[in-house]
Amino acid sequence: MKKFQSTIILLLLASILYAQVRLPKLISDGMILQREVPIKIWGWASPGEKVEIKFVDSAYSVAASDKGKWQIMIPPQNAGGPYKMEISASNKITINDILIGDVWVCSGQSNMELPMRRVEPVYKDIIANSSNKYIRQFYVPREYCFTERKKDFSDGKWTEANPQTVLDFTAVGYFFARELYDKYKIPIGLINTSLGGSPAEAWMSEEALKEFPHYYEELQKFKDYSLIEKIRKSDSVRINNWYTALRRKDEGYKNPDTPWYSTAMNTAGWDSIAIPGYWTNTPLEGTNGAVWFRKEIEIPESADKSSGLLILGRIVDADSVFVNGKFIGTVSYQYPPRRYRLPEGVLKPGRNLITVRVISNLGDGGFVPDKQYELVLKDTTIDLKGYWKYKTGAVMPPLESQTFIRWKPGGLFNAMLAPLFNYKIKGVVWYQGESNADRPVEYRRLFPALIKDWRNNWHQGDFPFLFVQLANFMEPDSAPSNSNWALLREAQTKALDLPNTGMAVTIDIGEWNDIHPLNKKDAGKRLALAAMKIAYGEDPVFSGPVYKSMRIEGNKIIIDFSHTGGGLVCKGNQLKHFAIAGADKKFVWANAEIKDNKVIVWSDEIKNPVAVRYAWADNPEGANLYNKEGLPASPFRTDDW
Repeated sequence: MKKFQSTIILLLLASILYAQVRLPKLISDGMILQREVPIKIWGWASPGEKVEIKFVDSAYSVAASDKGKWQIMIPPQNAGGPYKMEISASNKITINDILIGDVWVCSGQSNMELPMRRVEPVYKDIIANSSNKYIRQFYVPREYCFTERKKDFSDGKWTEANPQTVLDFTAVGYFFARELYDKYKIPIGLINTSLGGSPAEAWMSEEALKEFPHYYEELQKFKDYSLIEKIRKSDSVRINNWYTALRRKDEGYKNPDTPWYSTAMNTAGWDSIAIPGYWTNTPLEGTNGAVWFRKEIEIPESADKSSGLLILGRIVDADSVFVNGKFIGTVSYQYPPRRYRLPEGVLKPGRNLITVRVISNLGDGGFVPDKQYELVLKDTTIDLKGYWKYKTGAVMPPLESQTFIRWKPGGLFNAMLAPLFNYKIKGVVWYQGESNADRPVEYRRLFPALIKDWRNNWHQGDFPFLFVQLANFMEPDSAPSNSNWALLREAQTKALDLPNTGMAVTIDIGEWNDIHPLNKKDAGKRLALAAMKIAYGEDPVFSGPVYKSMRIEGNKIIIDFSHTGGGLVCKGNQLKHFAIAGADKKFVWANAEIKDNKVIVWSDEIKNPVAVRYAWADNPEGANLYNKEGLPASPFRTDDW
């Protein structure tokens, strides 16, 4: 009898638990709902269960479907708040601190994912003054799925901006939101769904990928979970074995009494090398494995040595840092800036020793040039550039890269995008393209297909879709040349043919030695200008000059532009980065001047010109055509060669 009663109680408990109304992670405390459109609130309950919502002095109800799904449409609301929402069924959920405003989805790869924390050295004052309860972010967990569209996220919450939380906001998104809030004084919600390194095809639905059979077939392949586990295991074993062998072989660790980071280590036989610099064209060229670097510095007796910040630019690929024999920190991959806080008591007056163990996995390692390398004390800065001693600890074969399964086609769409489609939005801001730059011609079709795919799935018509054109990057070329990055920028520009799209040109705010430029403020501001035009119906000058047409007059080509604003201007003494070619398709640097709001291009070398290119390079350093409003001209070519 007791066993029977226990069974009944368990069944009743299970029934009660099953009947609990549940909400997606997005529908939670602090959320910002989209103003001036019908608002969808949805969730799960037991089949047929009545769900009631009370919100802004009104009540709404619905019965859950036979599959336990329910949704309620709330009439359009004006911007405002905070409000409270009560959702009742067999249980009751209260959602507090709700705002009504504009919701923007921030997506793409690492330049969108990059948080304010990474740009803190540039924007300390802005971060210190970032408290604003009307700017909020929902951070989407970095996950993937190939087999189905996820209904919800595994985690996530809304966070309002303040000097602590804003460090985890998307930097581009935050500056975008800041501009819009300052202009319109309405709440701005950011949904940060981005992932470093992700190619465009990872953000597209299975249906959209059918246009691209090679990606569609790859998606089918990765629906096999056993294949994913096999690849993971193989990668894990191979990578772990490589690092284990490296540690075992590394001479720098073999003598426990005097490891190479020890202050007692004799470095009389070590060689010297200039830092910063890549290993190419040095005795270390082609070295994979571990190389140790040491530098002695003198700290004046008068300097405040209570703490310090050791800035070591960027290092390819990984590093471990020791100061006076004490381990300070490590970074496991090449992209983050190296900024190591030194604990109190590590530094001393007089001689101090800095040791850096660098691991090069593949290709040439090195200390990235044109970055900060210094020890910053409270009252003293010590330059660390110059000659360091070095010695190779272990040589290893190149380490084959891991398989980035999360970047495979369709996986991010299903896990990081699909759960958003019920949530009403104002639009999308997108920063991506670097991972597709080796396939720029394909991007002409791929990127517009992605935009259409998202619009089809959101069922909100042609909502604003704003994007950042690739910034300048890599070493500049001394002569006109072909460029995949230029081709991809061209593909991005072509996407402007779609309605309600806008592009922020950033060829003037990149960094030749960093794929993640720190100037995210101007990128966000330029996106906001596009939003003011496309999403808010304002009429600002929101774009720099865009190529419109050309005509040939003798040995000159005259270029006409749209989006000239208050007029074309040259930032500098003369226009740069124009190239011209004849029928032989050989481009040479050209003269160029602004006349009657057009650009006239010519070269004494080309008597019969047929084509012009501008800023057509990975890094068009010095390209200086703008409009008077300070917005740069987009790179272009008049040919289709």
